Amino acid sequence: MADAKPQDAITLLKADHRKVEDLFEQFEKASGDGRKRKLAEEICMELTIHTIIEEEIFYPACMGKVEEKDLNEAYVEHDGAKVLITEIEAGGPDDDFYDAKVKVLSEQIEHHVEEEEKRSEGIFAQAKKAGLDMDAIGAELATRKQALIANYKSSGTPKPETTTFTEVTV
Repeated sequence: MADAKPQDAITLLKADHRKVEDLFEQFEKASGDGRKRKLAEEICMELTIHTIIEEEIFYPACMGKVEEKDLNEAYVEHDGAKVLITEIEAGGPDDDFYDAKVKVLSEQIEHHVEEEEKRSEGIFAQAKKAGLDMDAIGAELATRKQALIANYKSSGTPKPETTTFTEVTV
């Protein structure tokens, strides 16, 4: 189902941020293992899709236009989230640390969103100032996002792959 009006890249990514923030709020208020599991799975799927489109399309478009240190931090923040996503998906609400993992993931995402959306020096602001074609990038993001959603509906959410970690041992 396509939107009538295409979104520019920043509008699309911010809409993803708001959706996940809402899901985290719902999780905080949820009772019952079934409801918590459903919300956690939706959070993990939304974040996995979001990180893929940012890493495949948005961040590469920002290379050389946005502070390299900011992009590097964003990749590392994504990888930290992916580790928790993998653990949340492997567990369940009856696990000792399940709620804590979702809470920490929420806090990490809150920090990451703040870094991207800072008014004058965030990644989004830097990308806008650099004159990137946000409409074209937004169209590319939307197309890839729809393909990922369709794929995940048929085959499930894939295990997130980390970009910056060379080895993770638990």
